[in-house]
Order: sequence, then structure tokens, then C-alpha cells
Amino acid sequence: MHISIITVIPDLLQGPLQHSIIGRAGKRGLLEIDVVDLREYGIGKHRQVDDYAYGGGAGMVMMPGPLMACIESLQAIRSYDEIIYMAPDGRLLDQPMANRLSLKGNLMILCGHYKGIDERIRQHVVTMEVSIGNYVLSGGELAAAVLVDAVGRLLPGVMNDETSALFDSFQDGLVAPPVYTRPARFRDWEVPSVLLSGNESAIEAWRYEQALARTRQRRPTMLQDE
Repeated sequence: MHISIITVIPDLLQGPLQHSIIGRAGKRGLLEIDVVDLREYGIGKHRQVDDYAYGGGAGMVMMPGPLMACIESLQAIRSYDEIIYMAPDGRLLDQPMANRLSLKGNLMILCGHYKGIDERIRQHVVTMEVSIGNYVLSGGELAAAVLVDAVGRLLPGVMNDETSALFDSFQDGLVAPPVYTRPARFRDWEVPSVLLSGNESAIEAWRYEQALARTRQRRPTMLQDE
């Protein structure tokens, strides 16, 4: 998979995308991430990428010219399955969305900044708008990193144990059950005996019951169609 991320602060993305699972995916050649500095397409000596909003009001708006020039230069190299704008009012990111996007070949992500991007780019160019929550960040970079992590870890070969992603929270419509590791007894706190029994069917039944109970307690809306 190839992901191009358009941003005015490329350095903000370097750390999150170069370490852990996503960093290893890049080193293995399974995920190619291209962080593109929008200011390279800015206007004039100062490489301007934003201007005042028509109609007045506080804050600056990212101009359509530099954005379109950057987008078209990337499209001249490859075809993109989705052009995604990270927006507070976009569709909330969830596991089914991450699953679907992981099946794509090429993604482009636009990181807004200031008061956002010119609406004409949203209307005529963007194919998908994604939010990571009902709150506002200083820019779309951190949200883009969250999206890349959620999608990238699902690519075949990225996880050391490829089956582990199948049992993450939300993959089966439930949150994950409790997990335990050694020692079996710690400060008089014991691991549930069923997990030590070696009875695979009993363990799976216990995990399902625990996941269902935890989902009812913490994410009841996930079970509203049950």
C-alpha cells in the first residue's frame, strides 16, 4: 500500500510513522508513506498556502491553489483509490472503516490546518472525510497518523502474528476480553482458572462471555442491533 499525506508540518508526522508496527511495515516494504510538504506548492516568495476567509471572521483558510497543485502532482505519479480529508465533522473512524481502507492500494490524506481547507476542494476533489472524534485538534496531522496506524497494521505481513489483528477490539463487533500473563499469581491476584485449564473450547467461551459483558458495560451502543 502507498499512502501520501499532504501537510504544512511534515516534521509532526515523522515520529509516529517511523516507529513500532508502522515503522516496521515501512522497512519491510509493505507500506510506503510519502509525507508531502504543501509549502513546496505555496504561492510567492513566502510560499503562502493560506489566506483570510471571505465574509470575515477569525482564522485563516488553506487556499485551493496550492492544494490543487499538490494533489495533481501526486495524481500524475499514481492513481488514488481515496482522497481523504481529516475533518472534525467527517465520518467517525471505526474498525469496519479501517478494514475497508486496508484493502485499497493507494490513499491520499489531506491534513487541514488553521480554519480548514477551502470548501471547493472538499466538494470537488475529496472523496472521503474522516474524523477521529468529536473534538478539534490544531491540525489534521495527528489524526492522519491515527488513521495510518489503524489501517497499516491490518496489511498482510505487517503484524508478527497475523492472526492477532483478527482478535482486536471491534473486529467482531465486541470490545476485547481481559488478558493476563505470567505470573499466574501476583500479590494475591490470580489469573482466572479457566485460562490455565488448557481447555480451548472453555477458554473461547469464557473470552466471548467476557467480551460481551465488557461491551454491554462500556460500549452498549455496539449491541443496539443485537
